[in-house]
Amino acid sequence: MSDPKEQYEFDHLWDYDNPAATENQFRSFLPVASTKGKSYHVELLTQIARTLGLQQRFDEAHKLLDEAEALFAEDMQRPRIRYLLERGRVFNSSGSPDTAQPLFTAAWEIAQQAGEDFYAIDAAHMLAIVEQGQAALDWNLKALGLAESSNQPRAKNWLGSLYNNIGWAYHDMGQYERALGIFEKALQFREKEGKPKPIHIAGWCVARALRSLGRVEEALERQQTLLTRAEAAQDELGYTYEEIGECLLLLNREAEAKPYFARAYGVLSRDSWLVRNESGRLERLRELGS
Repeated sequence: MSDPKEQYEFDHLWDYDNPAATENQFRSFLPVASTKGKSYHVELLTQIARTLGLQQRFDEAHKLLDEAEALFAEDMQRPRIRYLLERGRVFNSSGSPDTAQPLFTAAWEIAQQAGEDFYAIDAAHMLAIVEQGQAALDWNLKALGLAESSNQPRAKNWLGSLYNNIGWAYHDMGQYERALGIFEKALQFREKEGKPKPIHIAGWCVARALRSLGRVEEALERQQTLLTRAEAAQDELGYTYEEIGECLLLLNREAEAKPYFARAYGVLSRDSWLVRNESGRLERLRELGS
């Protein structure tokens, strides 16, 4: 079994906000990959495939995963887990969650047997994504239980994301008070980490839950504070513009809301995922901001 704490050098170079740049960095390791053993080579290929999936280059990602699969050896555990995760992610991102589900289930089972807590949590959180309702919540809670009980530092790092996911599962089920409580735990975790972007996202989720609870003035105040900080950092955060607009609209301040919807549309209409999957939402923003 590979050391659950071990990471290859390329793993530290991940920038999920810039998969194209990450792809280029990962490909720079390919010339030496075959000299570092099959496990290294397979894991590198799976991560390049992940960068391709994030760029919606799904056929290329599957082809690279075929190359990884061809290198499998009997004793490989973590490479096989990472292969299953990335094959599943490509299927899920390309619109085939039913095909992805058994791959994530296999990754979960192998990772648990191998003591690879980080990847077992990853598999459980992906199963939560492809499931709905209570089933999604159950998988998130399994992942959270493992993250909280694990003695592996990398597994502990999942807590912020899991609090966020569980909060949204409760929110989607209409359990807004429970969602708020979990989002507040996520915010506390992110503040301890001290990274500005995750702190912003966690704060946004708290404010969003407040709006769902009808505490619109509180939600608006929080979103305005987030926006002030974001503007100081010269960030363009379309979702914050959108939420401020929604809060103002609920408070019957339509004229004030209009420019925020316009700004939200200007930013979010450049997001290819939203264009493909939430065209109605974008059209609403365009209309409210025009």
